[in-house]
Amino acid sequence: MKLMIMSPEKILYDGVADSVTLPGSRSQFCVLDNHAPLITSLVAGSISYSADKQLFTIEIKSGLVDIKSNEVTVCIESV
Repeated sequence: MKLMIMSPEKILYDGVADSVTLPGSRSQFCVLDNHAPLITSLVAGSISYSADKQLFTIEIKSGLVDIKSNEVTVCIESV
């Protein structure tokens, strides 16, 4: 799936990811290919994503995520 993670200052990641784990307001949730469409807020915590057989983590204060058609767009406030 296509993943873009951006802050007001810059784009932190723009590429392909196998999975993304996000800190939702009720609990963490994982996004895989063909996830149902969703727009939701994010709370302080970690975003983890796997790409090229590596795991990456970004700490955030808050954010929003838009998931649709195998595209995940995340707007964050960085720590």
